[in-house]
Amino acid sequence: MTLQTAEILSRVDDILAAHDGLEGPLLPILHAIQESFGYVPQDALPVIAKSLNLSRAEVHGVMSFYHDFREDPAGRHVLKLCRAEACQSMGADRVAAHAQNKLGIEWHETTRDGQVTLEPIFCLGLCACAPAAMIDGKLVGRVDEARIDSILAGVSA
Repeated sequence: MTLQTAEILSRVDDILAAHDGLEGPLLPILHAIQESFGYVPQDALPVIAKSLNLSRAEVHGVMSFYHDFREDPAGRHVLKLCRAEACQSMGADRVAAHAQNKLGIEWHETTRDGQVTLEPIFCLGLCACAPAAMIDGKLVGRVDEARIDSILAGVSA
């Protein structure tokens, strides 16, 4: 076991202890782990499963079902582009293609320099301001190619 793995497992144990006795604790535990590390380390899954008397497949299934959980660390900035129908009808596919081309990455990837992770999201609730995006938790409406360029220039500065 590496030092990093030992540190991860120690922190996971602390998180599990903090959620002991909570009814339906899996999602809060996964959120706490991701908040602690920026992702959910694979080494944590068997520990969570054992603690909650679940199979690893059940824990992995829940984690992979929800788009916000990551298996790898995200970039310094996370750009989420809405993929819902209202945004698509207002040009989100074109905006997404522009962002992917500009960054040189696909969905769920991070730029080589570790600066930006690009993620799809299914509705940000800004349908009237479609297409919508979120950069580092901040909502942005009426996103077009020029706005993407401006967002990316702001995060690389």
